[in-house]
Amino acid sequence: MSTYSTVRREPVALRRAFALAALVAIPLLAACDSGPQTVEQPPRSVRTITVEKREAGDTVTLTGHIEAADEASAAFRVGGRMLERLVNVGDRVKAGQVLARLDAQNARNNLRSAESALNAANALLSQTRNTYERQRHLLDRGFTTRANYDAAEQAHLSAQSQVDNAQAQLKIARDNVDYTEIHADADGVVTARGAEPGEVVQAGQMIVRIARENGRDAVFDVPANVFRIAPADPVINVALSDTPSVTAEGRVREVAPQADPVTRTFQVKVGLNNPPDAFRLGATVVGRMQLDAGTAIELPASALTEFNRAPAVWIVDPATSTVTLRNIEVERFHPTTVAVSGGLAEGEIVVTAGVQVLHEGMRVRLPGGAS
Repeated sequence: MSTYSTVRREPVALRRAFALAALVAIPLLAACDSGPQTVEQPPRSVRTITVEKREAGDTVTLTGHIEAADEASAAFRVGGRMLERLVNVGDRVKAGQVLARLDAQNARNNLRSAESALNAANALLSQTRNTYERQRHLLDRGFTTRANYDAAEQAHLSAQSQVDNAQAQLKIARDNVDYTEIHADADGVVTARGAEPGEVVQAGQMIVRIARENGRDAVFDVPANVFRIAPADPVINVALSDTPSVTAEGRVREVAPQADPVTRTFQVKVGLNNPPDAFRLGATVVGRMQLDAGTAIELPASALTEFNRAPAVWIVDPATSTVTLRNIEVERFHPTTVAVSGGLAEGEIVVTAGVQVLHEGMRVRLPGGAS
């Protein structure tokens, strides 16, 4: 009986021990769930730059090509069949030189017809003039009526009008004969042709295009932001791309009023002063424009971020090694740098790399191991 009682008491003791352990563990578990434990993050390594003002005056470089300052299309002023074109692309022409000819047979026939009409009108004028003079003398002596005199005078005036008309038609016919030839109006170079011999051409149709030798332009496609930083009436230095030692200077002569719909750039023509002969039409050139000098704060473009929909940078407090986001005023943008006009002072430390992972008050480690 004693053995049986001992075996029955052991489970009760175990149960009491487990219950006591559970009561002790409950407060411990409650203490563990009281809240998340804050783990201090190590300082993040960043690259920085110390703000300082430097001498400005960058150079803007663009690539363009050479064009004639004045280019004109030569065309016939009358239509007809073109017999010959005496010049080709690349030929140099002199003022007054014949460039092309039309078949002038019809024009010459019209000229002969106009000459005949003028002769007939002159004959009629002579006849009516004699009749008018005779009637005037008879009227003075009273041997004719006023009605006869008025009729003779009217016929004389009509014949004079016919002569005037015939003379005008003769002038037109002669001009049309002259218009069957195209003459160069200035020295230049043929840059294009628009018709071949044997074709029937219309009045005003381009036959050849001539680049006049009265100047050369360097033509560039300029982005809109360059206009905001360009000085007034700048001097442009232009050099051949394959021979930089061949240079010329010029000033902006013409700016396109509308941007190109594809490239969104504006075409700018720079009139060159005494360009060398090596500046041939179509040659590739490089233009350089010096910006206004002065002092400015420049930062790497990687330092720039955005805050309140405006440009901003991260400023490092050297005392606490924490960062603060601050808005700045940007004067101009470059592919690799930005010029700052406000919001920064000399000596301040700006983060230039790692700006994407920073937040307000975050501790950072500066180059060299300082934190």
